[in-house]
Order: sequence, then C-alpha cells, then structure tokens
Amino acid sequence: MIIRCWGARGSIPVSGSEYLKYGGDTTCIEIRTKNDEIIIVDAGSGIRRLGNKLTAENRCEFTMLFTHAHWDHLMGLPFFKPLYSPKTRITICGCPFTQSTVKEMISHVMSPPYFPVHFDDIRAKIIYEGERKNSFPCDSMVINPISISHPNQGLGYKFVEDGNSFVFLTDNELSFRHPGGLDFQDYCSFSSHADLLIHDAEYTEEDYKRTKGWGHSVYKDTLSLALEAKVKKLGLFHHNQERTDEGVDQIVEDCHKIIEETHSSLECFAVSQDMEIRL
Repeated sequence: MIIRCWGARGSIPVSGSEYLKYGGDTTCIEIRTKNDEIIIVDAGSGIRRLGNKLTAENRCEFTMLFTHAHWDHLMGLPFFKPLYSPKTRITICGCPFTQSTVKEMISHVMSPPYFPVHFDDIRAKIIYEGERKNSFPCDSMVINPISISHPNQGLGYKFVEDGNSFVFLTDNELSFRHPGGLDFQDYCSFSSHADLLIHDAEYTEEDYKRTKGWGHSVYKDTLSLALEAKVKKLGLFHHNQERTDEGVDQIVEDCHKIIEETHSSLECFAVSQDMEIRL
C-alpha cells in the first residue's frame, strides 16, 4: 500500500514562504493498492496536481471517496484534468451527505455563477455507488467506513491490505460529539493497532477556547488517541490555515516530548504535501 498526500491544509489553501515545508493545498490523499489500482480520498485543491500526474501517466480508472461535503474538500474537483477525458472512468462511493446526493453536490460546485464550465461538459464516465455503511472491497483492499464527529456529518475510513492498515480520520472532533458522531473510545477501537493513523490535529489548547464545536481536534487529543489505540505511526493532519511551518514544528516537538514521557514507541510526524508513505 502506498499513501501519497497531495494536500494537508485545512479550511482554505494558503501560500507564502512560511508554508513551504508542509504545503498550502487542502485535503487530497492518493492510495495505491499492491496491484497499482488508484483510490482518491477527497478533492481539495491538492487534486489539481494529482490530476496532472495521472494524466501524464495515462491513468484513466479511479475509485473516489469523500469524507464530507465541506468546500475545502471539494474545491479542486473542477480542476481535476481527468474529468474532461472520455477515457476516464471514476467510481464514487461511500458518501453519506445529508444535504444532497454526490451527483447534486458535484454539479452544484460546477454551476453558474460559481464556475464557467458546466457539469454536463464533463466527459468522464462517473459511476455513483451511493452510501457505504459497511466494509466493502476495492481491488485487493477492504475499506471500512466510520462516522466522524463533524458538523453536517461525514465519514472516516480504514484501508486494510495484506494485514496492513491505514486509518484516515480528518475533520474529526474528539472532545465534542456532533450529531452522527461517535465517542472517543469508538475511534480508539476503530484505530486499534493501525500501522498508520492520519488524524485531524488542527488546534492547540489555546485555539480550542474559541473553536470548540467547529469540528476539529486539539493535537494533544489526537496524540492521546494514537497512544491509547497503540498505533505504530501517527500523522498530524489538516493544519490550520494560520499555522506556519514553525508553528507545526512546535506541535510536533511537543508531541515528541509527551511520547518520550510515556515511554511509547509511537512514531509521530506532521503530514506534509507530497509526502509518500509505504505500508
């Protein structure tokens, strides 16, 4: 299993010299199975560069999953070049959006006056498989969904292949239960002994005094989840749009101190744009 990050930023893309290390694009994750099948999770601004790469590789078939329907996880979709090729075949599944169907969601993004190219101009073949509440196969992988604690609801996912497991829980507020969300222990059980957990870690404790209920986690809560679940690697994700590289480094440094104090073997890092992890 290969996991590539094309965007790790939260809320809105950012640019500038203070964001070079971790990048400024919003959420997009590429997963390759052992058979080199492609799974794409979310279509934040990072999907634009992924689309350029896939076009250069002449890749035409993908499975696409969405965690939820907030703008920073959709905004890059109209700029995904494979959408405009008749050779492209995209299977979209596992998307429980309460406001609309997936097709309605995408067509709304690409409708006047928001975008000059209409949804009907898409030439790719898109297959909508609807909501997946239970585990389902995708090539050599099994994908397990779980409800996240976030405004307007959504899903996290666990990807399992040949005994290796990757858990992706972005936009998940661990210390506040939103409608449809679950408790801390539920996410702990879901993540138990994962080889890799990538989890929302947007806020500091100081931030959280004014952002409680906004749908994101304090990094110390995310670290506590990883330690209790006994995962092997933790990737801190969904970096706040105001968090500079220096600020993210300070969060990672604090996590390392806590890990050392607990005598844990957990490997902790902040996910950066263009990072590649192999399991």
